[in-house]
Parts: sequence; structure tokens; C-alpha cells
Amino acid sequence: MRDLFSTIRKLTLALALGAMAGLTAFSPAAEAAGVLERGIWLSGPRYDGAIRPCSEALGTISQQFAEKESKFWNSALVITGYANVHEVAFRAWANDSIPRRFCTASAMLNDGRARQVHFSVIEDGGFAGFDSGVEWCVVGLDRNWAYNPSCKAARP
Repeated sequence: MRDLFSTIRKLTLALALGAMAGLTAFSPAAEAAGVLERGIWLSGPRYDGAIRPCSEALGTISQQFAEKESKFWNSALVITGYANVHEVAFRAWANDSIPRRFCTASAMLNDGRARQVHFSVIEDGGFAGFDSGVEWCVVGLDRNWAYNPSCKAARP
């Protein structure tokens, strides 16, 4: 009797393993996304190129510059005004890249010196993809060398 139960268990285990192997061997190949997923969930970004003009980013730059100088460099420098604000390029890179408006301006600082500011306004580049984002660099005050030399990496 004991041999009968042992044989049944072995036979059941062999059948279960065989069924699993058969199911995996004859199953369809895996796809990255199904038709429904491709149509709704994985549609990708849809940029329309509607980016704020250069002049609307100046307040953001002034605020971020003052915060950066006081918080990280223990400096009282702030931007007091701008002149000669103009666009340098629009969508200067490949067509399928995130749309950017590249701009430049002359910024007057509270130390009495005028410095060049290079910046870009990025579509959906704000926090968590909401609103426009701004990347900027003040020539001569890129102390962490993020856009060095002379803010070249902030230009198109």
C-alpha cells in the first residue's frame, strides 16, 4: 500500500512538471506592450512647442540666483535688473527632443557689475513636468562649474 501512494505522488509530480513545461513551451512570445497599452498608456510625450517667451523667465532666474548665492555661497549678490533680453535659438537640437527656447540677457547685480546671463526655457521642464522649467547660468558666477567654461554649456 505504501508503495502505491509513493508511486502516485511521483506520477502526480511528474505530470504537474510536464504540464508546466508544456505550457511555457507553447505560450506566445512576450511583447513590450499590448495594443491597449500602446494606444492609451504608453503614448509618449506630446510636445506642442508652446514655450513662454524669454522675458517671463527673468523673475524665476532672479529668485533662484538670490537663493543659490545666499544658501550655498554665503553671498549677498542679487540681480537687480535686466537689459537686452533676446532669444538666441528655438528648438536648436533634433526635432524629437524636448522643445527649448535659448535666450541671453545682460543682468545688473547689486555689486554694480553687469554680467551676461545665458538661459533656456524648457517645455514641461518644471517640477514633475508641470509648467515650464528654466536652466540658467551667470557668466563669471558659475562657481560649481556646472556650465563651464564661461557658461558655454547653457547655450545651444
